[in-house]
Amino acid sequence: MAAVEIKQVRTKKDLKRFVDFHYELYKGNKFDAPNLFLDEMNTLDKTKNAAFDFCEAEYFLAYKEGKLVGRVAAIINHRANKKWDKKSVRFGWIDFIDDTDVSQALMNAVEEWGKSKGMDTVQGPLGFTDLDPEGMLSDGFDQLGTMPTIYNYDYYTRHFDAMEGYAVDTRYVEFRMDVPAEVPEKFSKIAQLIADRYNLHTRKLTKTDVFKRGYGVKVFNLINETYKDLYGYSELSERQIMQYIKQYFSFLDLNLVTIIEDGNADNRLVGIGICLPSLTVAMQKCRKGRLLPFGWWHILRALKFRKSKAVDLLLVGVKPEYRSKGANALLFADLIPRFNEYGFEWAETQVELESNTFVQRQWSVFNPQLHKRRNCYVKKL
Repeated sequence: MAAVEIKQVRTKKDLKRFVDFHYELYKGNKFDAPNLFLDEMNTLDKTKNAAFDFCEAEYFLAYKEGKLVGRVAAIINHRANKKWDKKSVRFGWIDFIDDTDVSQALMNAVEEWGKSKGMDTVQGPLGFTDLDPEGMLSDGFDQLGTMPTIYNYDYYTRHFDAMEGYAVDTRYVEFRMDVPAEVPEKFSKIAQLIADRYNLHTRKLTKTDVFKRGYGVKVFNLINETYKDLYGYSELSERQIMQYIKQYFSFLDLNLVTIIEDGNADNRLVGIGICLPSLTVAMQKCRKGRLLPFGWWHILRALKFRKSKAVDLLLVGVKPEYRSKGANALLFADLIPRFNEYGFEWAETQVELESNTFVQRQWSVFNPQLHKRRNCYVKKL
């Protein structure tokens, strides 16, 4: 049997091969939601991604009989390790053919590099930060993927479940929900009650608010505060925040972004809901993740011409002290009419910790269907 050869990514040409492997492995797959090639290149580029201010990484390619058969990123997030008091190397961007020799060789490369850096644990799939895709799909292989999440073949988890030393460290869930024809009475009543009682109100942002009046920074500072206790989270740096503002708000439809402000606290930002028309089908039509020659048109149709029937709930966050007051009802009382205006028929949550029952309770009025599960694995080195 031919041996697996592991090569480290050293050149831009190597990095392009690394990114392109996913498109090749999932060519024609009707459930995969591929990312844009340029976005992947920028995320993995050590000179462009602000996460490298506190992260280091190496990328590995697996070859068998001269053919590219797998890839993986090994990442050390020093900020997260300090916060959580760990010496952990993460693995992400992992793809491989259905060959246990290949998957084992890739993970051996991650482990050896991690140990050379003084790490004693390996965990993943995780990215540089919590805003990168995370978790290995373990159930829901016949469900359409979403842009912010990972789609993988069903044999991935079989490989890891059989791999010596690896165990599930945490689990994630995702829900698909019906968009109601009108705001549920429960939410409309609560929204009015807390607006009157606590002087909370929703507001729509403008591009000027985001880019010139500091609201972009406020949004990501709020995300830092509301997500700080989530599994593996590390606080976004100022440079990362500026990068994400440019990356996300340059194309977001601000009608699908709602903020909550507290009128009793100088209109302090206390909640945020960021949504996006599903881009999965449009992305599938971008040949190998490229915008040219016609990929841009499919994405434009989804974003501007309202051709998507699904909406992705990208980020929903409310300050801890406002959650018990029911502030999330304000978000959905504002967003649901807009979902109907845009013709959305269903909504997709993104990854949520299986243990986060507080978040999951808020979906109860939307006929939620738990349609995907994910695993994050860990191994002591």
